[in-house]
Amino acid sequence: MEGGGAARGAERWEGYVDWRNRPATRGRHGGMLAASFVLVVEVLENLAFLANASNLVTYLMGFMHYSPSQSATTVTNFMGTAFLLALLGGFLSDAFFTTYTIYIVSAFIEFMGLVILTVQARTPHLMPPPCSKSAGGAPPCAPVSGAKKAMLFAGLYLTALGVGGIKGSLPSHGAEQFDEHAPRGRKARSTFFNYFVFCLSCGALVAVTFAVWVEDNRGWQWGFGISTIAILLSVPVFAAGSGLYRNKVPTGSPLTTIAKVLLAVALARRGGAQSASNGAVIDRAPSPTGSTDMKDYCKPGEMMEIADAAAAAADQAEPSRELAFLNRAVRCQEEQPQQNGRLACTVQEVEDVKIVLMVLPIFFSTIMLNCCLAQLSTFSVEQAATMDTRVGRLTVPPASLPVFPVTFIILLAPVYDHVIVPFARRVTGTEMGISHLQRIGTGLVLSIVAMAVAAVVEVKRKNVAADSGMLDSPKPLPISFFWIAFQYLFLGSADLFTLAGLLEFFFSEAPSRMRSLATSLSWASLALGYYLSSVLVSIVNSATGRGGHRPWLQGASLNHYHLERFYWVMCVLSTLNYLFFLFWAIRYKYRNAGVIKG
Repeated sequence: MEGGGAARGAERWEGYVDWRNRPATRGRHGGMLAASFVLVVEVLENLAFLANASNLVTYLMGFMHYSPSQSATTVTNFMGTAFLLALLGGFLSDAFFTTYTIYIVSAFIEFMGLVILTVQARTPHLMPPPCSKSAGGAPPCAPVSGAKKAMLFAGLYLTALGVGGIKGSLPSHGAEQFDEHAPRGRKARSTFFNYFVFCLSCGALVAVTFAVWVEDNRGWQWGFGISTIAILLSVPVFAAGSGLYRNKVPTGSPLTTIAKVLLAVALARRGGAQSASNGAVIDRAPSPTGSTDMKDYCKPGEMMEIADAAAAAADQAEPSRELAFLNRAVRCQEEQPQQNGRLACTVQEVEDVKIVLMVLPIFFSTIMLNCCLAQLSTFSVEQAATMDTRVGRLTVPPASLPVFPVTFIILLAPVYDHVIVPFARRVTGTEMGISHLQRIGTGLVLSIVAMAVAAVVEVKRKNVAADSGMLDSPKPLPISFFWIAFQYLFLGSADLFTLAGLLEFFFSEAPSRMRSLATSLSWASLALGYYLSSVLVSIVNSATGRGGHRPWLQGASLNHYHLERFYWVMCVLSTLNYLFFLFWAIRYKYRNAGVIKG
């Protein structure tokens, strides 16, 4: 009987349950089949989000009568809020609910927001009255206001709340389906993240082609309707995999552990008595090569025994030497015995907090990249709207320009996973082949190139406008919109390298109790990038508008903006940001490569 019970225990996934809160078992729950449902859902989810976000600036200018700069700021604030709310979704997934629950609830919240936007778009008296921006018989344009504005923003930010919950739960839900204690599971998880970005791009491709065409040619009520149907369909698709999912059991607020360790450090005296240990020291390595090769040859039950033994050894070992000031938290219980119950910190808890602090500089270094990406949905769309968007007899909507980077990602992602990574593994002899930080660094370099290219293309576009005498003409300039495709191509490539690298980096490095929250940092970086873009526009206009001069990013039309100067500023800031990234990346030691040295 004891042997049978041990066998059943070995078949269970420790810390995981199925959708009915029963213990998840090996062979039945988890794996690539379960994760494949997440990948299909991501196509629908990103289609629902980007079908509107990619063209929203046009909607706000044409139907809500906002100026180009007002439209750009509103879009960046909306997208920034959506991505920042991923932190809330990640926190709730780690602390109180499963990622399964958070996704279902968030999808219905986004559905309600999109219903509001659809109703407003198809009801004329809920929209601002028609107007004309030129002198004529029609009344002058006034931006949407009052109850109509309240309805617009209620729909937008309910959608943002739902998107945030989905972004904070869906990637980590898929990644949790793989066994991190086996090399095969870690490699499959890496493949999942690559194909997650691939599926994200597939949804984006449909959004910026079919959905945008519908919005421009059939009306925005149909565009919002497509998003509404897509997010509604994602729920039964996601639920279809319920019997296969393994869901991580919430372990309480990860912020409590962080606060406890930091408070213990603050109360502990410098120097104090050393904690008792077995003479072992937790060490880390500069590349994520996997913690041990023995797992290639172990059965599932033996792997769990190894993991449990390693965890026990870690609690008896001395803390690592990185961020040594935090090691005082382990001694706090000896120096402050009266507070032992509340501030007692294990070595593992201290190491968890160290990881959080060490990934923060990497997180901060990606914000500038996402500030560059924000231009794809704002000024770049406005640039394309002034150019010749005809391809033969077909007129391409400006908001469909992201088709270039999206198509490139769709083509490159499988090549990267099935050709480049295996080749790199053979050359380097490591499990990863190309480390997470190398991927992120490549993306940062590509963003620098993209901003330089964007500045050069804008100079050419304005020269064409001046030479043709069309600076004040609303007609398309005699220059093809394919020139804008170059900056889209470089920024799209940067997004592929950085987003997949960030998602996997934060998930694999984070302590198990805060993985959803850590993975959400990838989306929070996008949010802060969009907010930073809005702030930079305001700062640049304020600084350049002094002394009676016209601000760089203001004027009767985009042809009177000094957008090329703004792009050069972004290029310089991106270069400085890359140097900041290099400083921390060179010094970073990977958690999942850590071993215990005796």
